[in-house]
Amino acid sequence: MKKQIASILLLFFMGQAQAGTRQYSADLDSSQWQLANNSRLECTLSHKIPNYGEARFYSKANRKMNMEFELDMLLLPDNYALAEVRSVAPRWRPGVGDHVLAKMKLHKQFTPSLPKKVAWAMLSELEQGMSPTFYYNDWYNEQDKISVGLSTAKFQKAYQKFVGCVGNLLNFSFEDISYTVLNYQSNSDQFTKSSEKRMAMISQYLSLDPDLELVLIDAYSDSYGGRWTNLKLSEKRANKIREYFVANGIDPSRIEASGYGEKRHIASNRTTLGRGKNRRVVIHMEKP
Repeated sequence: MKKQIASILLLFFMGQAQAGTRQYSADLDSSQWQLANNSRLECTLSHKIPNYGEARFYSKANRKMNMEFELDMLLLPDNYALAEVRSVAPRWRPGVGDHVLAKMKLHKQFTPSLPKKVAWAMLSELEQGMSPTFYYNDWYNEQDKISVGLSTAKFQKAYQKFVGCVGNLLNFSFEDISYTVLNYQSNSDQFTKSSEKRMAMISQYLSLDPDLELVLIDAYSDSYGGRWTNLKLSEKRANKIREYFVANGIDPSRIEASGYGEKRHIASNRTTLGRGKNRRVVIHMEKP
């Protein structure tokens, strides 16, 4: 009888172990937070999770404040599921309750992510000493549950650097300048005031990220003056901008500059406003 009871208990505890929760998190010694990207174009705060993957918060240069979180798993999800994101109190804070932050969608073979509001909430919880933790059912073993926690150890110093980086991001992105129309003063290769500001933005961006795959420069004129003169003026405008890009480190072989003179007007040449629109250079930039 005692042997039967022992066998039953053994089977019970084995079942409990098989149907348990696998926990992943960095301990005090292994916990690391680092500013993986620190520029005016992108800021990334990363945290290694041993035997699981990496958690990343990142923000990019943009006209609007943005933030995103992604959980880069070594083993990507094998099917669709939902993970519950909870803020969990550490053991040294007894009596502090856990609470739900969000639900995170897990898509098959995709790195899961969370949007700005939840990402900032998670950072706020970490700053207060709480541990954002993800709970979901293991798609490779239905009897197991997974728990993935973000450690608060060594977070504060890296977080302050991250906040400083985010505050210094450019207030425009590559998409904001990748297609640009510049206008000129009459019978000149000098920009209008608004176009000067636009070129200053492009210059600022290129000083931080000169890695462009292709730059197309198409210059046009209005119809005042001789056609030959206008053609040469448009070519001069296009080449001047080409020289500008080369001076900013862009490979000359990746730049195509053309002058079209009076071709392809976009407005009437009978008005001052229309002629101003026709005196233009269109810049189209592409990245790898």
